[in-house]
Amino acid sequence: MFDGIRRRIVCMWFPRLAIERALRICPVEGPFVLTLRKANTERIYGLNAQAEARGLHCGMSLADARSFSPELTSRSARCDLDARFLSALRRWATRYCPWVGQDGVDGLMLDVTGSTWLWGGEAAMLEDMRIRARQAGLTLRLGCADTRGAAWAFAHFAEGGRELNDLPVAALRLAPQTMIGLQRLGLRSIADLRATARAPLARRFGPDLLLRLDQALGHAPEPITPETEPPHYATRMTLPEPIGRMPDVMAVIARLLSPLCDKLAMQQTGARHLTLSLRRVDLDSQRVELHLAAPMRDASRILPLFERGVSNVDAGFGIDQIRLEATQVEPLPIQHTSHVTVRANPNQLSDLITRIGTRIGLENIQRLLPADSHIPEHSFLIAPAAFSQPESNWISSRPRPIRLFPPEPITACGSHPPQRFCWRRLHLTTARAIGPERIAPEWWLSDDAWRSGMRDYWKIDTREGRRLWLFYTPQSPGWFVQGEFA
Repeated sequence: MFDGIRRRIVCMWFPRLAIERALRICPVEGPFVLTLRKANTERIYGLNAQAEARGLHCGMSLADARSFSPELTSRSARCDLDARFLSALRRWATRYCPWVGQDGVDGLMLDVTGSTWLWGGEAAMLEDMRIRARQAGLTLRLGCADTRGAAWAFAHFAEGGRELNDLPVAALRLAPQTMIGLQRLGLRSIADLRATARAPLARRFGPDLLLRLDQALGHAPEPITPETEPPHYATRMTLPEPIGRMPDVMAVIARLLSPLCDKLAMQQTGARHLTLSLRRVDLDSQRVELHLAAPMRDASRILPLFERGVSNVDAGFGIDQIRLEATQVEPLPIQHTSHVTVRANPNQLSDLITRIGTRIGLENIQRLLPADSHIPEHSFLIAPAAFSQPESNWISSRPRPIRLFPPEPITACGSHPPQRFCWRRLHLTTARAIGPERIAPEWWLSDDAWRSGMRDYWKIDTREGRRLWLFYTPQSPGWFVQGEFA
């Protein structure tokens, strides 16, 4: 990497990462463990010092642990939060060197080659790591060596050690079956392994054993892969002179939107939530938030949507800094357009929903979606238009009325269906009747309106021009109107 410079690797191991993260959020007095379900059994995933003092250990079943410590407190482990916490520690570790990668679920690897002199030497840098981890309430074990494998071995088995030969074979990061096989042969330390012929070991245990040994000794390379930082969608402009007029603010936003949308296009994403921060000369800051009905990265479409929010901003004695950030993004792959067929702009509806949503809120603009149910009242769903996609039309073997309302009783007389009936003080005469269509209640759902039983639906065309949807209840004879056709 660097000519004439000795490569140095630091392993940062947090043996109690999961339990200490959980206790930082919600401290617990007394023995405490985190559990993880494995093979239909709750097993200990992490434990504090009090639980360890009572003879508990990772991998023990929770039932056995409670027999050792009846006052034990437990909580389910959150591996996703542990991974997020380790990612935050990785970003913190870049203060020591730029080349930092994760090592498993509880460790970090740092390539500090050429960086130790910034801290007054290697020992001073390691001591600074210990102090800062102690101040944060984290247990940290460090290992520093010329190779990644040796640094890992020292951190896990001999913190501050300098000689690999004295460490057990488990320090080579071997599989459990391999370690058991080596111990049966009497090979318990790395020194014993190095003194044994390589060919028989390779034939019996495969190439992984010798690869791990060579990596620890520096005979085989083992790179450190740093995590890539997620893209940050934000632009900022500091103005030489304060501005306060709306056209000037909109002009600055237009200049900020252009590089922001270019970065979104490069990542094939679109913004769903934009935050505009305007800092005044008196250091007060005002924010304008824009929620979009669909992911966008077209600056010409986004810019007019800021006009309403910017018009309500109090510029005070002037604005000297403007910052624009896409706080929520969604995938928006590039779409190929055809030069043969000219279609209407598909974004017009999204733009309209966004414009109305900036006034009344996106969640208040709703659409109807088809639902898989033959019950008329359950055949549709109401969902926010900005957070749902239009689906296909309702599929039904029988026509359904345009207007649907709660059942209204009618006064009927005559045959079945009624030849004459009274509805909403209107006396109507049946001209044509189509039916019946029997609909049974969905017994697996609790619906008070359908507890009376099945219904026989009829489409009735009256001589007076009304086209109604009537139903009859055989179990308790009666006629009702529930809808009206166009």
